[in-house]
Amino acid sequence: MKSITIEGSKRESVGKAATKALRNAGKVPCVLYGGDKPIHFSADEIAFKDLVYTPNAHTVKISLGGESHDAIMQDIQFHPVSDSILHIDFYQLFEDKEVSIEVPVRKVGNSPGVIAGGVLRMTKRKLKVKAVPSKLPDFIDADVSKLEIGNKLYVTEVGSDDYKIMHPDNTVVCQVRVSRAAMKAAQDAAKEAKAAGKAAPAEEAAE
Repeated sequence: MKSITIEGSKRESVGKAATKALRNAGKVPCVLYGGDKPIHFSADEIAFKDLVYTPNAHTVKISLGGESHDAIMQDIQFHPVSDSILHIDFYQLFEDKEVSIEVPVRKVGNSPGVIAGGVLRMTKRKLKVKAVPSKLPDFIDADVSKLEIGNKLYVTEVGSDDYKIMHPDNTVVCQVRVSRAAMKAAQDAAKEAKAAGKAAPAEEAAE
């Protein structure tokens, strides 16, 4: 999994006044959990753009002066009006310790059902997986090359020995459904056939 480096500074004061001053200066207050004790730090808001405003999943290398910590983002809070970042929680990574993270699903192949006029619906655009850091994938590939109209792809078909998918086995990743246009055409044809069927006996009776 790709890693992003965040240059930050440790916070000596974590009170409301200090936090407000940080935000006014364009910085984001953060906390790193998972180690011996929580580490409070801050970084420029612009430093998080490649981590937050992307559909991809990343690990983070947090650089705080002379020390560095590998982590993943656990929680983020946005301002309800301005959408600016208010706070971020990180969780420290250790090579021998499994962690859970949401990973994007990537479509692979062409569905015969879509070629025949169906519509591919991605039910899950991200899946939660659990693995040691070195085994965390950048993407989970969903091979749709065998999906006909009406078929579904389940999480059991996109698994790997490198990680565990944290969803029930009956979770649908994607499916190919009949398009609305095709469904309407079928309904119209059925109505016409039904109307024709009613008209025929009436014509026979008139003769």
